[in-house]
Amino acid sequence: MADKQENQDVVAVILKDHRRMEELFRRMRSVEADRAGALAEFSALLVAHGEAEEAEVYGALKRFKGVDDHEVDHGSEEHAEGNEALLALLEVSEVGSDEWDARLEDLVKAVSHHLDEEERTILNGARESVPQERRDELGAVFLRERERLLAADCGSVENVRALVRGGRHPGE
Repeated sequence: MADKQENQDVVAVILKDHRRMEELFRRMRSVEADRAGALAEFSALLVAHGEAEEAEVYGALKRFKGVDDHEVDHGSEEHAEGNEALLALLEVSEVGSDEWDARLEDLVKAVSHHLDEEERTILNGARESVPQERRDELGAVFLRERERLLAADCGSVENVRALVRGGRHPGE
């Protein structure tokens, strides 16, 4: 029996991840929350989400006339910037320290900017130009790749370090 999630519109799936990231930002800011746990969940989600978008979604969306290729390429650049800000936070030893709070705000700023821009440009372009059936197919492959990455502990500091050291994405 097919997983119900596999028939979801890629736009809806990506937006759901975006809202979860925003919730995790709130938890990471709260002294009453498990801030380290929220960071671990956020790290895994950010990496899996960005890598799955680049592997399965961005290239496919560039084939549609109403999706701005420059914005798709720019989205990949912003993923790299988000990974760099994430690594800076992951490398702070004391959760809740002044340095941790400052690096958290750098991460929030970088990722929030990307989420906003992606939603206004790439995702709206996909809504207008990509047929529903294709959006559902992209949602299924995005979810499969994202889940594969999550299962591989993609948010570990070692993996984030490797992503950042591995350099920029093509075209940068």
